[in-house]
Amino acid sequence: MTHTILPLPTMSALNAVSMPSTAPLQPLLQCDLSHHSLLSIKELVEQCRQALEANSTLISWFGRASVSGEPAGTVVTAVLLPSGQPLQVLRGHAEPGQSYPSMSVQFPAAQIYERELWEQTGLVPQGHPWLKPVRFEGQRQTHMADYPFFKMRGAEVHEVAVGPIHAGVIEPGHFRFMCHGEQVYHLEIQLGYQHRAVEALLLQRPPERLSPLVESVVGDSVVAYTWAFNAALESMANKPAAPTTIASRAIGLELERVAMHLATLTGLATDIAYLQPAGTYQRLRTAIINASQRVCGNRFGKGWIRPGAAAAISEALRTDVLNTLRAFLPDFQQVNALMRTSRSVQARFQGVGTVSAQTARELGLTGVVARASGLQLDLRHALPGVAYGAAPVQPQTQLSGDCWARMCQRMAEAEASTQWLLALLAHPAFNLADTPAPFAPLASAGCQTWPLQANALCVSLVEGVRGPVLVALETNAQGQLIHAKVQDPSLANWFGLAFALRRQAISDFPICNKSFDLSYCGNDL
Repeated sequence: MTHTILPLPTMSALNAVSMPSTAPLQPLLQCDLSHHSLLSIKELVEQCRQALEANSTLISWFGRASVSGEPAGTVVTAVLLPSGQPLQVLRGHAEPGQSYPSMSVQFPAAQIYERELWEQTGLVPQGHPWLKPVRFEGQRQTHMADYPFFKMRGAEVHEVAVGPIHAGVIEPGHFRFMCHGEQVYHLEIQLGYQHRAVEALLLQRPPERLSPLVESVVGDSVVAYTWAFNAALESMANKPAAPTTIASRAIGLELERVAMHLATLTGLATDIAYLQPAGTYQRLRTAIINASQRVCGNRFGKGWIRPGAAAAISEALRTDVLNTLRAFLPDFQQVNALMRTSRSVQARFQGVGTVSAQTARELGLTGVVARASGLQLDLRHALPGVAYGAAPVQPQTQLSGDCWARMCQRMAEAEASTQWLLALLAHPAFNLADTPAPFAPLASAGCQTWPLQANALCVSLVEGVRGPVLVALETNAQGQLIHAKVQDPSLANWFGLAFALRRQAISDFPICNKSFDLSYCGNDL
């Protein structure tokens, strides 16, 4: 079985993409807040409405309480991605006790962000159709038993409750099914059982020492989170990472993507008792995560990225990873063919848990599940930056939006990432052995802190295995970090899983759940 190696630009071409005349759109935006006026909350909502009507994507909508020197109330930030344009940030202010007209009725994709903002700041979105807690922050932790579940009435209607404690080794979450016979009419998902106050923890230590904490936010997206965080930190400290450092980070990220897609494919095969592919996917995943361990010392990528640094990849390591990937790809293609041609797999996955492209767009689904419904939403293409501007990853989408499409999407993405890695690692122009090792920049500088730009906000995005991982950092007039925002793609996608179960048999839940493969802790933070 053969595979095609994609062409890759030379190192000079990679360096060239950082020049203003040829720069690709960046997955990062830094704002000087001293020259960034605050809109009123109504003006902010109106500008967001206009952007969404013009087909911009709402990346995030978050806020914080005002700090010293600001008018009392809540400062709200909107992050928007206009089609084919750079990231856009809008900021507004709401006075104490003020509310704003909810955007969710017109744009359902806003519903989860408005709920989170309400829970964290008390700012009420008037007219919100589903205003319920997201993760039970603060005093709400003691009121989880009072969650207002949706109710269905009828003599033949019954409820099925699953969790929060599950039979296997799995994170806690409660699933409430409203059923008529075996058919699910409504599924409501209650999370928040392991809220860890991650955003508050990020303000308690010097930011350049926070990478080990960031690595623990979502344990299967270590590289995505640490890259997003350190990119924001480096931007605010005016210490941009070198192209080879960025290349090393991209290698770590794509290995992480391949490994986690393999984990999901293992689960999908296991859930339908197709044990031969399940065992093969598990074996192949072990080969990939062991390769990551040989590069950075950890199978899940911990230690790969630090401020200004990334794991150095010597010639021996490069050969090692190349050989691993070359041995991996034919076996991966073969087991994928086995899955796709199996009539049992087709019968079990096709037409189950379907989310149409229109519904996915309206609900604001993102990442792999959006692409499986036909939406071309991938930050590696929309905001390629240095890493993917010079060396694009082949875009992948499916059309049917069902469990079958989500399975095939993961197969396609993992194969595309493998092809990209093979091309990059085999290219003679890249010398990744001289990449600064983690912690080396801080030690060589003889200092313990990185001064950050004062009155600044930096929004950093990385396309992780599930979709966009967001980290936003904000400083005050003294250059001190006063707010950190962390957002996992699972936040927007859990409602999509609930929608996918409508009119399905309750026995379809395990495969729908695994085909989405969302993060509980990514929601709870």
